[in-house]
Amino acid sequence: MFLYTETDQNLQACIDACNHCYRTCLRMAMNHCLEAGGKHVEADHLRLMMNCAEICQTSLNFMLSGSRFSPKVCGVCAEICDACAKSCEQLDGMEECVQTCRQCAEHCRKMAA
Repeated sequence: MFLYTETDQNLQACIDACNHCYRTCLRMAMNHCLEAGGKHVEADHLRLMMNCAEICQTSLNFMLSGSRFSPKVCGVCAEICDACAKSCEQLDGMEECVQTCRQCAEHCRKMAA
């Protein structure tokens, strides 16, 4: 019987967090933000949301492939997720994105350490 180690559990938690953040940022950017308009579609904010979705997907792919570069990619992912959460905090209706980005950043920081 295979028992997960703490490292395996941290890896799986980070994979799940990156996947959830990728889906959330993409969905919120392409639906909520585009429909809300105004500050939600300003270039810096929308670009950051798409960057966040992309780096989360990239981090996910690196971890799933067992890449030795995963910790470095996860470190960058944490930084971008933090920036995205801060940007989303400034706008109405973005609470889900803020929470998801913060959780992903936390898990990615653990993987990067």
